[in-house]
Amino acid sequence: MNHAPAPSSEAPSSGAAADATAPAGTAVPAGTGFDPWSPAFVADPYPAYAELRAAGRALWYEPSRQWLIPHHDDVSALLRDRRLGRSYQHRFSHEEFGQTPPPAGHEPFTTLNGNGLLDLEAPVHTRIRRLVAKAFTPRMVEDLAPTVRRLAGELVADLRADGGGDLLARVAEPLPVAVIAEMLGVPPADRGLLRPWSAAITGMFELNPDEETARRAVRASEEFSGYLRELIAARRTAPGTDLISALIAAHDDGDVLSEQEMVSTCVLLLNAGHEATVNTTVLGWLHLLRHPDQLARLDAAADRPAAVRDAVEELLRYDTPLQMFERWVLDDIEIDGTVIPRGSEVALLFGSANRDPARFTDPDRFDLTRPAAGNRHLSFGAGIHYCLGAPLARLELAASFEAFLRDAPGMRLAAEPAWRPGYVIRGVEELRVTW
Repeated sequence: MNHAPAPSSEAPSSGAAADATAPAGTAVPAGTGFDPWSPAFVADPYPAYAELRAAGRALWYEPSRQWLIPHHDDVSALLRDRRLGRSYQHRFSHEEFGQTPPPAGHEPFTTLNGNGLLDLEAPVHTRIRRLVAKAFTPRMVEDLAPTVRRLAGELVADLRADGGGDLLARVAEPLPVAVIAEMLGVPPADRGLLRPWSAAITGMFELNPDEETARRAVRASEEFSGYLRELIAARRTAPGTDLISALIAAHDDGDVLSEQEMVSTCVLLLNAGHEATVNTTVLGWLHLLRHPDQLARLDAAADRPAAVRDAVEELLRYDTPLQMFERWVLDDIEIDGTVIPRGSEVALLFGSANRDPARFTDPDRFDLTRPAAGNRHLSFGAGIHYCLGAPLARLELAASFEAFLRDAPGMRLAAEPAWRPGYVIRGVEELRVTW
């Protein structure tokens, strides 16, 4: 959920320091097929990942000026390594770090993104996460479970009653948006605003976003922030049982969240949770419908919650919606004899890590019988930025799949989907199904 990626708050997707060079023998070999802007690669990046893993543990990719990290154990270790950070400004100025400040015109997005947990480092991150955790509690998620299951059942029933349609637009997108709106206390009449805002803001998380993407993100950042500030003001006057009221009330030794911190937290919960849940739902059903043996196995076990939970973990591993997570190198690191200097940017390849044969047996096999306890995928991240909303995402995914298996058996693909152009957050344009 929260590991839906965010660009650096200082310089989105700007890559490594301008004077970075690759030592001999460490560049991505020609012909590997790794090309984030290629529709063919986006549709199936996994053969290229296997070639990257065979080529080395740290590979320089000149087009994005990043070090690609394709192996599971390296990705896992670097997610926990405090010599790397989502930001560098807690230690360095832009000039000291060899980076150019973001354009002044991006300021609304930069402020919104830069105050979210995903792009903060200790000690600010520690303070805000502690306060948010006092509001966004396991009990809150548990209390949402009946609502999540009801919403999932209603959405699936409507799609089934119509004889099919776009599963993405009819079920996968509305469910997490409705859940986060319920959590935040967004009135039903306003909930249609959330998805367009989220889509515009997350456009900045791709590699090298253009100026039109930035303009849309800035406008959405302004509008969404303004809307949330009004909600926060209303909850200060008349607190409720929603998350915004809980964030206002959260305190620790007299410390409280600022208004901007609350706004950025709410936006992050929508954007990150929404993107992860939507794309895992859609990609999960795409693979289930392409693997009828696995779907039949899951259908036979649909009344066993543990079997559905195991299936959700395999869906998250097999085709993670988040393919890449970026970190700045704050102090020199060494990987397999290659020194990656301070000021560089590493691209942690979650999709490759989740298919690493050094960690997973027969990793390219879609196997819903993999026990969740041993399925150590990295789709929710690791370390201090491990997804705060992972329990909610798992609840939404399980509820959605259970509703389809229970109430709408026999679903099949109506058409092969087209892939969206984005690589970092990867998904299809639509998923048309029928009965």
